[in-house]
Amino acid sequence: MYRAVDQYGQVIDVLVTARRDAGAARRFFRRALSLKVTPSEIVTDAAPVYPAVLDELIPSVWHHVEQYANNPIEADHSQLKHRLRPMRGLRTDTTTQVIIGGHALMQNLRRGHYELAIDTPPALRVAAAVAELATDATMATTYAAESRVVSWSPGAVL
Repeated sequence: MYRAVDQYGQVIDVLVTARRDAGAARRFFRRALSLKVTPSEIVTDAAPVYPAVLDELIPSVWHHVEQYANNPIEADHSQLKHRLRPMRGLRTDTTTQVIIGGHALMQNLRRGHYELAIDTPPALRVAAAVAELATDATMATTYAAESRVVSWSPGAVL
């Protein structure tokens, strides 16, 4: 599992793969870099595939692999493990990707990384954000019905 977390604790991207090889690392970094933000520093564990992949994709980045440098990422990852433990694991990579992506979304909502429910206290932020998203989806559906649009799909609301 690969997770990209920025300096503020926001989960940027998640990728679940069966193997941690150069192809998987390359795919993950390309997905994370598709956000048009080029980092100046990347902190990883000491997996031997990272230096070659990072030199290929972003040669100007500083690759930080000191012993305790990735502790914030691991601490963030422990919350996910705590959540998955009662579920006794997940059977496929696809379901794992969906569950971990949903967990990252909820973490980002709780931490206030999105412009949803900004004025709400942190304890009520997730409920207020979901209510705000539901209101937006209802208004869009109502507008589409009033406009007599034959085929309308709201898609994934994130």
